[in-house]
Amino acid sequence: MNYQAVIVAAGQGSRMGSNQNKVLLPLHSEPVIIHTLRVFDQDPSCRKIVLVVQNAEYHTFRSLIETYGITKKIDFAPGGAERQESVYHGLLALEDSDPDSIVLIHDGARPFVTRRGIAETAKQAYEYGAALLAVPVKDTIKQVDGRGQVADTPDRKSLWAAQTPQAFRLSLILRAHRAETNHPFGATDDASLVEHLDLPVRVVMGSYRNIKLTTPEDMVVAEKFFEEEENNHAGWPRI
Repeated sequence: MNYQAVIVAAGQGSRMGSNQNKVLLPLHSEPVIIHTLRVFDQDPSCRKIVLVVQNAEYHTFRSLIETYGITKKIDFAPGGAERQESVYHGLLALEDSDPDSIVLIHDGARPFVTRRGIAETAKQAYEYGAALLAVPVKDTIKQVDGRGQVADTPDRKSLWAAQTPQAFRLSLILRAHRAETNHPFGATDDASLVEHLDLPVRVVMGSYRNIKLTTPEDMVVAEKFFEEEENNHAGWPRI
């Protein structure tokens, strides 16, 4: 299943405790974003990549792509003030594509996505219009009110933690983003925009290793994952 990818790398990641973009931080001898891009670069089903970055960092990302030998065609789109604006800019770079084509939206800070997860998400999006990777939550979740008291304890059996990639028919996700632009409601992922249109979104079982690198502790865990891959001779491509 062929697809195009929008990879979002425009955030600063204040929770990482660094003064630079977290996807530019070194991880196992290479910047985080290179690990992420390589998964898509080596996937023959990926026809094009749009990388969303802040204008001030364009030359940094361009240089890294050349230095680390990413060979697939990459177009750049400017990052926005918020994630959803950044994603929308990335989608606009694909606006002239077939409206029924599949686009995957992925966090640049998730370097452990697998080709299998990508393929299944794209397949489900082709069949149903929208799909995302997710995993069942392991912890009990508490809904807390403004006073710091528990307001509700949702049934854990029905709770899943959303991941990326999230995949859509291009026309659908453009429509969903435009609707949110006209009537913002505070969505925190792209699947929520489609849900807001009362349209179905399929859930594809993800992996607990497909973490988003957000805090310094996540970087420690990520290094361990790479060490395990080396010890198990997993190598590339990560399938």
